[in-house]
Parts: sequence; structure tokens; C-alpha cells
Amino acid sequence: MNNLPIRYKLISLLLVISILPSMGLGFLTGWTVERIIERQVTQNTFQLIGQVNKTLEFYASNMQNISYLISFNPEIKRFLEENDERQGPEINNKYSTLQFLQGFTTLYPEIAGILVVNKNGAYISNEMYARSSKSLTEESWYQEAIRNAGISKFIGHPVNRNVTSHANYKDNEVVSVVRAILDPDTQQVQGVVLIDLKLRVIAEATKDARLGKSGYLTVIDENGKNIYSPTQPFIDKIPIQWLREAASGTFSKEVNGNELQFIYQNSSFTNWTTVGVFSSDESALEVKEVHFYVISFVFFVCLFGIGASYYLSYSMARPIGQLMSFMQTAEAGNLMIRYEGDRQDEIGLLGRSFNNMLTQINKLIVLTELQERQKREAELRSLQAHIKPHFLYNTLDTINWMARKKGAEDIAEVVESLSRLFRIGLSKGNDIIPFMEEIEHICSYLKIQKARYKDKLNYTLAIAPDIQDIFVLKLVLQPIVENAIYHGIKERRGPGHILIEAKEDNEQLMIRVTDDGSGMPNEILYALRKRLATALNMDEENREIKNLGYGMMNVQARIKLTFGDAYGLSIDSEKGEGTTVTAILPIIREK
Repeated sequence: MNNLPIRYKLISLLLVISILPSMGLGFLTGWTVERIIERQVTQNTFQLIGQVNKTLEFYASNMQNISYLISFNPEIKRFLEENDERQGPEINNKYSTLQFLQGFTTLYPEIAGILVVNKNGAYISNEMYARSSKSLTEESWYQEAIRNAGISKFIGHPVNRNVTSHANYKDNEVVSVVRAILDPDTQQVQGVVLIDLKLRVIAEATKDARLGKSGYLTVIDENGKNIYSPTQPFIDKIPIQWLREAASGTFSKEVNGNELQFIYQNSSFTNWTTVGVFSSDESALEVKEVHFYVISFVFFVCLFGIGASYYLSYSMARPIGQLMSFMQTAEAGNLMIRYEGDRQDEIGLLGRSFNNMLTQINKLIVLTELQERQKREAELRSLQAHIKPHFLYNTLDTINWMARKKGAEDIAEVVESLSRLFRIGLSKGNDIIPFMEEIEHICSYLKIQKARYKDKLNYTLAIAPDIQDIFVLKLVLQPIVENAIYHGIKERRGPGHILIEAKEDNEQLMIRVTDDGSGMPNEILYALRKRLATALNMDEENREIKNLGYGMMNVQARIKLTFGDAYGLSIDSEKGEGTTVTAILPIIREK
């Protein structure tokens, strides 16, 4: 076992215990069974709701048919056509009409009462009567029936209406159905039929449909008002906004700290919605039984795997612990300690690597001490050499002061430009300097060259304001401008011009130096571009190209060494048309 690689030990460990596969299998099995049973519960609930809706639609259809039969009765027709406000037809006709209405309540015991009101406010009923002398045509249920223009309207429990019955049913014990009776010729409203349906028929249709141990069915109307609800519901009122625009669906909500599951289906005939409500914590017995067996299986597998893994992990942990103690000793400062062992697995290789590391650390300590001594000597030499630049600056300042005293302003300006050129060129040893210092450096250089070439040299700087606070590589412009002067302007007949542009382009700094000098032939341009691509490996061949682009080769090499191959120089030129060199650099906002 000691000579086997650790990966083989780990593979053996996984094959022996198989804890994770067993747990995954158990979780997947439990999850799958739970989803299947959940779908079955949902389907069964939808079936129960569908049966309840069919029962409610059956009673609603009966109410609608009764309203049609009532509107076709000749006595009712004569009553609706009366133009006075009497409380009904003549006595004989009234008795036969009441007998006719009484037949419906006898044949259909679910009907609590029937009331017929004509357009003048007169009414006739077998069980119902007005509470006061106020006209029934002003009632909200009467107006609702008119708005539905002959179509039956289920308006739920009556609220504050001016109608009562001899049986004295409460408002929450009946459900009202209204329908306007229209003249078949003129389509004018002749009256309204009001039918009260006993709530117990809805309760009988829903109370026997149980969902789990404590789930139930409730019925609400299109406004979210309860039509039927059990005596002790989980939620008193279901907000209508919870029910989506779909005709049926399921959703979950947390109510009073209890996670509830809602399954609903709308009846297109009554426009009522039957909702099944049950607690999500009530799992089916089959799910619990499957979970028990799965958990038992995983428990025994884990118990066996823990024992096997303990033995195998001990065989690997003991030598690793020994190696750890050696490392702690070395960490305390004893670098002479060494691992001793002849194991051939990864632990043995790690021990021998530990010995090699300590040997290398000792060598590095000796080398570091030597480099520190050399660094201190170099700092001393640098301090001594720092006096020379100051002496040069002081001398140039003295010459500048003497020239201005003698009135030689041109000499003083050249000397001042040379002093700034040196100061920025040295930059206290920094390779990255502010871009405006680089511009100041190239202006000093151009002033010096302008003193030499006079009117033959002209130049223009176009620097974008938004890039003046960035940093660039030091002395990136001077070699390019020098190349433009000596190989462009100098070779030109008559005055020449150099344009220096700088702007930000695609989050990169683009610097372009353009001259209107003599330009160069295509073969030299091609060779120069090739040299720019391999600027780090420049050789001695083709001296003309070397002389022409030596400064640019140096700039290209510095850019590549500092920022990588993604940045560098490009050159465009035509013979007699001048030369343009473009430098692409990264945007550096902080030094």
C-alpha cells in the first residue's frame, strides 16, 4: 500500500465507500417519487375541482332554465306587461301564479325563493317580499340584471338588499341569480327574475372533497368574495390578484407562517373559481415511506464507508503528519533538518522535494547576503555619480544667465531648452513619465533643432486635452521626430513641416508624427516594416535601412519589452509625399 500513488488510494476509497453516489441516488429517488406523487395529487385535486364545478354548473343551469320557464309563463307575461304599480295581478291570477312559482320550489328543494319584478316596481313571489316601500327597481341586483341584457348573472351572496323571505334566510345562507326578461320584439326590459339558491347545496358539493388531512375546497366569485368557505379555513379570504389570468393553475403562498398550496379552476358558466387549499407540509404516506427506506440505505452505506475511509485515511495521514512536523521545525529556523524515508509514492517524493527545497533556501540566503552587499556598494556609487548631473544643470543655468545678461536671447533659449531636455531625459531614473513632460521634452528638442535649421523647419502640435493627465514611456517621441528631421525635412528642398498629433482611440493612446519630407521607396518601406516587426533582433545587414530607422527600432524594442506585442509602431510613406509614423500605447492613468 505504501508504494501505490495517492490517486489510486483515493480511487479505492471512493469505490469502497461509495457514499456520494449512494447519497445522490437516494436524493434523486426521493425527489423523483415526490415529484410523481405531487403530480398525482395535483391531478386528483383538479379532478375533484372539476366534479365540484360540474355540480355547481348543474345547479346554475337549472336556475337559468327556471328563469326561462318563468319568463314564458302567460300569467307572468301579463304581470310584466301591466303599467300600474299594483303589488301584483288580480287575486285569481295571482293565486295561480303563486302556485306556478311554488311548483319550482317544490320540485327543486335547493331553491330558497323566487321573486319576479316588473319594470314598474311591482313584484310577485311565493316566499319573498320587500322590506320597505322603496321600489325594487332601484336595487343593485336589479340594475345588474339589466346590464347583462337577458343573460343570467350569478351575483353571489346578497348584501343589504330590500328583500327578505318568510323563511328568514340570512344573506350568507343563499346565493342569488338574476336575469332580465326582455321583450322579444323591442328588446326592452320588462322585468327581472330573482332566484335565491340555498348555500347548503354548494356546501354539500364541496365539503366531502377533502385534500389530505386538513385541506379543503372553497368557492369565490369573480370579485374575490367568498361564495363558500369551511368553518375553520387556513385563510379567511383569498386575494383575487393571486389567481392568475389563466383559467386554472397552481401556486404556493406563506400565510401566517404556514406554507400553503393552492390549486384553482374557473367555471366559465358561473364565472366562479373553485380553489383547493392544503398545507405543503402534509406529505403523502407513500413519500414518507420511500424517504424512510432511502435514508436507512444511505445511513448503513455511510456507516460502512466511514469505517473504511478511516482506515485508509490513517495510512496516508500518518506519514503526512511526520512530514508536517519536519516543516514546522524548518519554519522555526532549523534549516538543517532532513526527511528520511524510502517510500516510493507521492509522500516520499514530497519528502525528497522538501529536502531539495531546504538546500535551495540555504543557497538563496547566501546569495541574498551577497546581493545586499553589492546593492549597498551600488547605492554609494550612484550617490557619488548624482553630483555630475547637478553640476551640468548648474553650468547650463550659469550659461543661460550670462547669455541673457549679454542680450543673446536666442542663445539663452537654446541653452534653456537643452537644460529641460536633459532634466526630462534623466527624469530621476523613471521610465514612465507624465505625457505632458514628454511633450515638453520634444518641444525643447524642436526648439534646439529650430535654432539650427531656422526657417527650413516648422512644426505643429495637436494634443487632445483629455489625454494630458496620462503617463507614457519616456523618450518615445524624440527618436521618431529626429528621424523625421534628418531623413525627411533635411532631404527636402525648401521649408518643411512636422505635425505631431496625440489622442485617445479605442482606449489606447495614438501618437502620430507626420512630415512632408522626401518620403521613401516601397522596397525600403517594406524592409523597414519588416525590421520593426523584428526590432529586438536587428542585425548589421542593409545599412541604409538601419540608418534610416535605427531610432524607431530602438523605440519599437522598448515598447515591446515594456507593454508586449500588442503595442508598437507602424509606418506609412510614399516617395516624394512624406512619412507618417504612428505609435500605439496603452492608456496609463496612474504612474
